[in-house]
Amino acid sequence: MKRLILTAALLLSAAAAAQAQLATKIGHYVPEKAAHLTAVHDGAGSMNFMPIMGLNTLSTNLIFLHRGVLHAHSGIGQHFHNHCEEMFVIWDSEAEFTINGRTSTLKGPAGAPDRMGSSHAIYNPSDHDVEWMNINVGTSKVYDAFNLGDDRVGAPQDKVPQFVTMHLDKALLKPAPNGGKMQRRRALSPSVFYSPWSYVDHELIAPGGDTGTSKMADMSEAYYVISGEGSATVNGETVAIKKGDAIPVDLDQSKSFKAGAAPLELMIIGVAKDMKAKDAFAANPANETPEPLLAVLNKPR
Repeated sequence: MKRLILTAALLLSAAAAAQAQLATKIGHYVPEKAAHLTAVHDGAGSMNFMPIMGLNTLSTNLIFLHRGVLHAHSGIGQHFHNHCEEMFVIWDSEAEFTINGRTSTLKGPAGAPDRMGSSHAIYNPSDHDVEWMNINVGTSKVYDAFNLGDDRVGAPQDKVPQFVTMHLDKALLKPAPNGGKMQRRRALSPSVFYSPWSYVDHELIAPGGDTGTSKMADMSEAYYVISGEGSATVNGETVAIKKGDAIPVDLDQSKSFKAGAAPLELMIIGVAKDMKAKDAFAANPANETPEPLLAVLNKPR
């Protein structure tokens, strides 16, 4: 009997340790713990900044996820990335985005990917804070940047953005192919990126709904909880998640997500193992953004 009790205790301890292991990998945005930075990439004013994923979070070349706020009349100055790709995202209000010297105002939730060899900047011209995020993926785990000393304050603007944009509008979501209580949309497809960065998806799970379990051998994913609460299960380990959490799913790991009493809204960043795996993923028309014209052009004949 003592041996059975000891065995059961060891199993419970192992299960608790496994859950703790997953819990330690999940990043949490805690606004009070964010650092205060000024003149970021020679930008105007100041911002609050906090890393929620780093270069060792996944085995693939996701370099970081950063979260924070752009303070009033503040921004990040224009700079180049030549070996990595980055995307600023705003979750509320609006901000002035610049890609390769062309500037337009985007209303959140929105973002603009800055592809390798391009420059970008962002500026908050308002009198209040704007909720901000930054995502970076590289050809390796090395980050690079070259500042231009341009804060973009008062930059002339194009009415229509002359660069790729991303919009996370719930009205654009469609029922997932497997049905259930889930809606999903590919916001950015593999053709957008030059690096192993393969997609950005937007997902909404209704209260009590779940995604089912799946895994991909050659694709890692970073999940960010935009709103709501629920749970994430990765390789059989389950942890409660809430708004502001970032959940890593590495290569060949099984994963599922479940909403709690409120809808669970997620942004999903897919990063391939390498360019060969990315090219294979991109070669499947089903993995492209399903715009009507693309659906016609890619229809088997």
